[in-house]
Amino acid sequence: MKINQEVAKALMEGKPVVALESTIISHGMPYPKNVETANLVEETIRKNGAIPATIGIIDGEIIVGLSHSEIEEFGKRKGVVKVSRRDLPLVISKKLWGATTVAASIIIASKAGIKTFVTGGIGGVHRGATETMDISADLQELAHTSTLVVCAGPKAILDIPLTLEYLETMGVPVLGYQVNKLPCFYSRSSKYAVDYEVDTPKEVAAVMQAKWELGLTGSILLANPIPEKYSMDNAEIEKVIQAGILEMNAKKIKGKEATPFLLSYVKEKTHGESLEANIALVVNNAIVGAKIAVAYSQLKK
Repeated sequence: MKINQEVAKALMEGKPVVALESTIISHGMPYPKNVETANLVEETIRKNGAIPATIGIIDGEIIVGLSHSEIEEFGKRKGVVKVSRRDLPLVISKKLWGATTVAASIIIASKAGIKTFVTGGIGGVHRGATETMDISADLQELAHTSTLVVCAGPKAILDIPLTLEYLETMGVPVLGYQVNKLPCFYSRSSKYAVDYEVDTPKEVAAVMQAKWELGLTGSILLANPIPEKYSMDNAEIEKVIQAGILEMNAKKIKGKEATPFLLSYVKEKTHGESLEANIALVVNNAIVGAKIAVAYSQLKK
């Protein structure tokens, strides 16, 4: 594992660092929007007092803190493997390029000593999982890896109630940032309650400290709602998702290809509105994540 010099120095000095995934670059958005968004998110984290560390795998080597040119290559390169926990040993041993999912990213962030991770939305229990058993590895990793994960809630294409039930069983607290209802990725709110509402970065940092000093391993999920300007109507998005699932099933798309297909389908049917929403929510999460990383760093000192 190679840690970028700036990131390594910040960690050694106890400065705030925020980890970021690379799947959103290689599999989440089209080029050049993916690269523009990745650079914007990094810049946003810097503006809010923390050091960004985008994680990826290049020729079998884990990189914590991709350079601008490496991010550009991830955005353009074809055939980059989407990497979760199960894929890590294969991608490393075969010296491939790999874009890390939430699960792989928090494993690597934890090994590097980074406690705050920012993403768009987490994976979870897929619709129809009672028959298919299609459950994202993100959930298992949240149960076992001690990181704060800042997101805009589970991806809207998932079975939200079952995802929340799974997180409860695994002992992962679901916090709402200044809200008491779960944000649903493209939409600011849903009918599902979060476990607790937290209102400031300092309050979140105190929860992080309390959990891990008690020896309770596992992540904390912070659901931060998309900015109001970009929030989309729940009912309209649901119609599009249902149609996308029907098409996905007809084409027999499953496993790790399901999420990219559905997100692409939603983008097409909303005439790009969902892509703009996706970018806005990731940037918003970066602001909140950086502020929490700063607060946690101060608390630890």
